[in-house]
Amino acid sequence: MPKVVLAVLGILAIIIILLAVILIADFRFNQSVKREVEDLFKDNFTGKAEIVRETDLSGLPPVARKWLEQSGVVGRERIRAVRLKQNAQLRLKEERDWMPARVEQYFTVDKPGFIWKARVNMAPLVYFTGRDRYAEGRGHMLIKLFSLVKVADAGGKEIDQGTLLRYLAETVWFPAAALSPYLHWEEAGPNSAKVTMDYGGVSATGVFTFNEQGEVVSFVAERYGEFNGRYLLRPWSVLIKEHREFNGVRIPSRGDVVWKLDTGDFHWYQFEITEIEYNRPEAY
Repeated sequence: MPKVVLAVLGILAIIIILLAVILIADFRFNQSVKREVEDLFKDNFTGKAEIVRETDLSGLPPVARKWLEQSGVVGRERIRAVRLKQNAQLRLKEERDWMPARVEQYFTVDKPGFIWKARVNMAPLVYFTGRDRYAEGRGHMLIKLFSLVKVADAGGKEIDQGTLLRYLAETVWFPAAALSPYLHWEEAGPNSAKVTMDYGGVSATGVFTFNEQGEVVSFVAERYGEFNGRYLLRPWSVLIKEHREFNGVRIPSRGDVVWKLDTGDFHWYQFEITEIEYNRPEAY
């Protein structure tokens, strides 16, 4: 057999082996996240859910009450579990290109927690998978190139604070969570409300701002982020661009996530909710 043919066959064999390794790594990554989702929902979805009543809103600032009223949660079963899908894009640095991502996310409310799973395309045929987790008051980020090579495995007090704030900001997708006992609300102006989340020994505060219709238009907080290898406390905001109704609940459906840095505003994550389901505690 000619040497050229042998060389080509050798290269094809290597490619096939690499593809098989990547497929197995993807399968293992997905199964691992699925088990984490099952653990998240376990013991967080027992008993019959209560109905959200108008009187339940009495302890909220007026602008937050208006938000829950216009969102459509009053008179509905209280949301305790959430699963959703996003189309998103993100970038790791200001000078980098945007990278498209397919995202699944899961939430619990009685015991606050979430799992975010993403596949991010860095370039043609090059991708990484990511899993961000918040459970029992602790956060953890895992990123793997091709679901195989670990490039980030982060935890600690700064991650705990950051994931708590992320959970707090993302309660806009299940507004009745505003009634949870671990959230403490205060008036912050005619169109704003300050809320502090205190859970698992970690506490952080942010401000929601609303339009005249009672819809959330932004969330702002001081959040820890990693910049040039160091964790720093910086202003962090979610800017809402659009609202839609899903399953009878009106929520923010599209927006930008922004870090305010010394060099200016760093728009690093953009999202669009494509589907959301409530009180269905299972993985996609």
